[in-house]
Amino acid sequence: MKTFTLDEANALLPTLERLLRSALESRDKLQQAKKSAQELIHRVFLSGGMLLKISDLMLQRAERDSLLQRLKDTVAEIDAIGVQVKDLDIGLLDFPCKVDGEIVLLCWKLGEPRITHWHGLEEGFKGRKPIDDRIAGKEPELPN
Repeated sequence: MKTFTLDEANALLPTLERLLRSALESRDKLQQAKKSAQELIHRVFLSGGMLLKISDLMLQRAERDSLLQRLKDTVAEIDAIGVQVKDLDIGLLDFPCKVDGEIVLLCWKLGEPRITHWHGLEEGFKGRKPIDDRIAGKEPELPN
């Protein structure tokens, strides 16, 4: 498992934001294409049948397949970087990070300017905690 420092993870955010937005765009177009196909099926059912142009249907199917593949490829590209896609709908990503010999997850959500939270492997988004000095790579300040 690849691990990231906070600085490394933050440096990847512009690339990951672009990839996430591309994945979300593909997902949205795919959902719309599926909705259109369902509406056509419904119209055919309500009319008791109708003549359809097979070439148009095949073209629409090919477009849906292409959108699905583009979505899968984009998520796979994020995964290949070593970043975990936790929730595509909200653009939630986790970056494995080694802290004091333990793996934790730096947590970032699309729209946030930088990574500001982390959580344990079993805690998830609801268990997010603010980045502390251990994770930021700074030595804690000693009291005077």
